[in-house]
Amino acid sequence: MNHLLNKFAAGCRWPGLASLLASLLAAGCAALPSKHVYTEIEIEAPANRVWTILADNESYPDWNPYHVSVRGKLEAGSKLQVVLHKPNGERVEIEPRVMRVVPMRELTWGGGLRGIFHGEHVFALEEIDAENTRLVHKEDFIGIAVPFASLDAIEEGYRQMNRALKIRAEMQ
Repeated sequence: MNHLLNKFAAGCRWPGLASLLASLLAAGCAALPSKHVYTEIEIEAPANRVWTILADNESYPDWNPYHVSVRGKLEAGSKLQVVLHKPNGERVEIEPRVMRVVPMRELTWGGGLRGIFHGEHVFALEEIDAENTRLVHKEDFIGIAVPFASLDAIEEGYRQMNRALKIRAEMQ
């Protein structure tokens, strides 16, 4: 990261900006602005059924109104190609990296430029009992550009996806 900041500073018309970024990163991410999206839903289906649907990214176009396409391997370190259809009508394509995969428990991907705008998107399954699962679907954004981001459409998109996953899991 330091080599990127040095490169940025060398060609920057505002060397103070690069210096500020370096200071914020050196101080740790706690000093950077952040926003959080948090949703959850209870699903009347066992965690293994919910996980099977969530981990089958090839079937997302069949049921997922928000993440309408997720291509790539769901393995830590893999790059994904994700197409989002936000409830506000905006279509976005992103290329996050898979950060964590814990079968039956968690799928996390994320991306962006650390320090500027970075997101970590988490799908966490919590077994309530043998026949019921809670999906916690959240994202943490951090970086100097975060205050300028509107997250309303993202939160509603997550809620739409949660409801669609619930319907699919409960029908099987």
